[in-house]
Amino acid sequence: MAAAITKSKRKQKRQLMSEINITPFVDVMLVLLVVFMVTAPMMISGINVNLPQAAAAPLSGNDEPLTITVTDKGQVYLQDILMESTELVPKLIAITKEKKDSRILVRGDKDTNYGTIMSIVGAINEAGYNHISLITQMEDKKK
Repeated sequence: MAAAITKSKRKQKRQLMSEINITPFVDVMLVLLVVFMVTAPMMISGINVNLPQAAAAPLSGNDEPLTITVTDKGQVYLQDILMESTELVPKLIAITKEKKDSRILVRGDKDTNYGTIMSIVGAINEAGYNHISLITQMEDKKK
């Protein structure tokens, strides 16, 4: 009888486990979630400018806006592509396929000449784009 008991115990130990172990899968997903949460804010815009502060309500909208950045040295970027200010309007028309209701966000460094930013806004407006917004940082209300 002892031999029959040991044989049945051996067979029970060799049975395959039919359950899925999801612990490693969850661990990997949590690591990926943390990586994306950390890197997502850095992917908003690649050009680093020192934005002026203003008290204004955030913009709302469903479509992806085009971002134009003007650095303190007067360099103009469309999204992350450096270009001359004279090339800006033809590139906008090519990208938007003449869809004049596209949202355009203008980010200008606070040390940039006001006339430079306004000439770019004026050229965009003259091309027929009316949804132009200037991007600023929220003011500190704790002062």
